[in-house]
Amino acid sequence: MIPVTRLNGTELYVNSDLVETVEATPDTVVTLTTGKKLVVLESVDDVVERMVQFRRRINVALQPPSE
Repeated sequence: MIPVTRLNGTELYVNSDLVETVEATPDTVVTLTTGKKLVVLESVDDVVERMVQFRRRINVALQPPSE
């Protein structure tokens, strides 16, 4: 889950597995696989970076312990 901020300032968490597209129109619009669209304050680059960091944390957590 990644945090994003709606235009009214409320924060919500989005399941990054459900993100289909992120585009600037000029507002940042996150489209989910469900068809729902979220307009957020973060830039496209910020949303993508949060998704990358989240996936890195998941991948590290899934790595077997080194001996």
